[in-house]
Amino acid sequence: MATILDAWALMAYFEDEPAAPVVEQLLETAQTSGEDLLLTAVNWGEIFYSVARTSSITAAEEAARLIAAMPIRIIAVPDDLILVRQVAIFKIANRMSYADCFAAALAKLFGGTLVTGDEEFRPLEGEFPIQWLPRK
Repeated sequence: MATILDAWALMAYFEDEPAAPVVEQLLETAQTSGEDLLLTAVNWGEIFYSVARTSSITAAEEAARLIAAMPIRIIAVPDDLILVRQVAIFKIANRMSYADCFAAALAKLFGGTLVTGDEEFRPLEGEFPIQWLPRK
């Protein structure tokens, strides 16, 4: 079963929040097992934007380099639009950010577990497994 990271999980890791040790363990397990964690390109962009906005482009580039060195496979938006269709369905039915809908759609379509601490995903419990990370 695939493990999908939301941007929230990696931001918590980078900012050494209470969820950081759990994310670190997931990264270590992925490294030793050879099974990559998944992150959508949209959520990668959300991380880059968040770091650049709160710090600098240089810091965002460093975060991008760190992600590139992690056992994380970036999932692009496919041409067949199946993922985007599911994103739109989640966005219509829930008060969630568009970027969060991409992580949710990936979890649903890949049959994976979404790793997050973002409360926006609460309405989607039951759509796919969610591993809740500790919050601040």
